[in-house]
Amino acid sequence: MPIRIPFPSLIVLVGPSGSGKTTWAEANFKAGQVVSSDALRAAVGTGQHDQKASADAFAVLESIVDMRLARELVTVIDTLGLNADDRLRWRQKATDAGVPAIAIAFDTDQKTCKDRNKRRSRSIPPKVLDSQITRYAETRPALEDEGFAAVYTADDVTPVALPSWSADQVSPTRRLRFGLQVSNYEWGDVSTPDTLAAIARRAEAAGFESLWLMDHFRQIPQVGPAWNDMLEAYTTLAWLAGVTDTIKLGALVTGLTYRNVGLLAKIISTLDVLSDGRAICGIGAGWFKQEHEAFGYVYPPDRERLDLLEDALQALPILWGAGAKSFEGKVVSIPEALAYPRPVQEHIPILVGGSGEKRTLKLVAQYADACNLMGGPDDVRHKLAVLDAHCEAVGRDRTEIEVTHLSPTFVYSTRPELEAEAKAMGMDVDVLLGPFSGGTVTDNVTRFTGLSEAGVDLAIVAIANLHRPGSLETFGEVIEAFSI
Repeated sequence: MPIRIPFPSLIVLVGPSGSGKTTWAEANFKAGQVVSSDALRAAVGTGQHDQKASADAFAVLESIVDMRLARELVTVIDTLGLNADDRLRWRQKATDAGVPAIAIAFDTDQKTCKDRNKRRSRSIPPKVLDSQITRYAETRPALEDEGFAAVYTADDVTPVALPSWSADQVSPTRRLRFGLQVSNYEWGDVSTPDTLAAIARRAEAAGFESLWLMDHFRQIPQVGPAWNDMLEAYTTLAWLAGVTDTIKLGALVTGLTYRNVGLLAKIISTLDVLSDGRAICGIGAGWFKQEHEAFGYVYPPDRERLDLLEDALQALPILWGAGAKSFEGKVVSIPEALAYPRPVQEHIPILVGGSGEKRTLKLVAQYADACNLMGGPDDVRHKLAVLDAHCEAVGRDRTEIEVTHLSPTFVYSTRPELEAEAKAMGMDVDVLLGPFSGGTVTDNVTRFTGLSEAGVDLAIVAIANLHRPGSLETFGEVIEAFSI
């Protein structure tokens, strides 16, 4: 039967050699979550059977357990678990870290343990195994009274992570998908390629559907100083296509004033080909005047930039289509729209950033596949009412348009974790969160439930504490809550 294991928790495996502890742990947990004494003997000695390396191996084990619990990560201790002092020490570590300690008992019969031992390339002496079996028989009845939060028998359970959000407080009623925006590359003295690749892969594993970058050449004032690192969006998206497998890739959003529309069509179709159909085209009229001036780009008046947006919305599908059609718009002229290879997707979705009510949302109603909004649920409802009116005016079903939402957020597993980080930074919690939303997993579930009910289909988040170990995995609990 499935059991709900609190996330995070400390899980202590108890059983003699050959009882199946390692096999069970590998089947139910990620490799990084399991701390194995045998594996550590191999790391610090000549192999997993090097008993002379045991002291060093267990010293490393204790350090790993301490560090993982300090980060409130699920930790599975794969040892014999037969020493009462060890179990007491691990329970105390869990208590100090504020996480539950759970024991998993392996009631495997003696014959099976002995048969498995004989089949090993390096078996342990029979007398040693007999001693372990005897000790387990003495230990097993005591486990229930030792103070573990729960004691389970391995053969009877399949562990399922228990989300830290409370269904008693909020229970989402509408499915919501999530995307991740990476907007800040200030990660300290680490490898930018390695760090970015790890973020992308972890986001994919955590359940994010899409990964978005900003299309800027220097950092924007809302995020940091201009001299902070800023990678060029489409070079980076193409590179990310090679280090990921399923996550969709796009710029939120591409400034149309930075590139010829024909070149942009070629760039995005190339991304689609190289990612095997994972490109999304996010475009907008552009807004960052200082960036234009700094790099020598012309910054047209509002009307001209919106004319460019309207032309691009019409021209891009033509450029991605078959043949070599021409296009003449208000400001864009393309004599021969020939672009091969064609995209893998029959239709690359086009998302428009911006929510101007008179013209931008009207253009969304006329041409786009998705809009991108900001603000709270009331703001979303208002903008969608405007979009509804534009769709009705042009005879389009508004449900054909995906509603996306962009917001920065913090995410923590628990309130104490949030308060501890605020304290470490010398701030009140409210000051730490500041313009950001979210907080704990439950806070985020509550917030995104409101946005979902307002009509949002895809929530794109810029996680402000993305640098914190486990942040993406913690937000994965929010994603899980909306997988209904």
